Amino acid sequence: MSTPLFDLTGKVALVTGGSTGLGQGMALGLAEAGADVALVDYVDSTETMALIEQLGRKVINIKADLMKMENIASVVETTLAAFGRIDILVNNAGIIRRTPAIDFSEKDWDEVMTLNSKTVFFLSQTVARDMMKRGYGKIINIASLLAFQGGVFVPSYAASKGAVAQITKALANEWASKGITINAIAPGYMATNNTKAIREDEVREKSILARIPAGRWGLPSDLQGVAVFLASPASDYVNGHVLVVDGGWMAR
Repeated sequence: MSTPLFDLTGKVALVTGGSTGLGQGMALGLAEAGADVALVDYVDSTETMALIEQLGRKVINIKADLMKMENIASVVETTLAAFGRIDILVNNAGIIRRTPAIDFSEKDWDEVMTLNSKTVFFLSQTVARDMMKRGYGKIINIASLLAFQGGVFVPSYAASKGAVAQITKALANEWASKGITINAIAPGYMATNNTKAIREDEVREKSILARIPAGRWGLPSDLQGVAVFLASPASDYVNGHVLVVDGGWMAR
């Protein structure tokens, strides 16, 4: 049972990239705190839906390609038709392309920047119009350690996550007075599909673990409490912040 400060009963959350990984973890955390959930992904979120239903929450699956800006309005309209409101938006959907900068293609650059930053802005804009009607809303963007660092072989990803951090601050400046908080989570090295290649590289994996004071890779469940905090009344005076969840990486 959630305390009132962290209770999301009666709230509706829209979570992008909710079929697996970090999106699934955060969606489950929000549902456990009481929220009903709309899951958006380019594939069916069957497993996540079943887990949320087991918690006794309402959930819908919206299959949509968020690389296409024309799909944003229909995603929001579908959610509003099902639930009548959107209280929480989690902008989690994202992609990464790993290629040395000298060989990086324009196609890879544009696709990563589109989904990871352009979609974040325009989905936030569309959802905020509904939130402003009630003078309340929580937007949670997913940044990365690469909002602070350059990384290796991921120039477009680093650029896109830097953009996410700045979008978060810019929107907080404009929308805080409208009752909307906009914050970002910057995950560290997490055990997801995006990091599979790195975790299978024995040398790289060992060097990463050596720098993480916690001594392990992060898990999707490690973002659950953070997401609930930023989605709940507990964070009403937190705005424009990028909260690092990295097992201590940035402190070393």
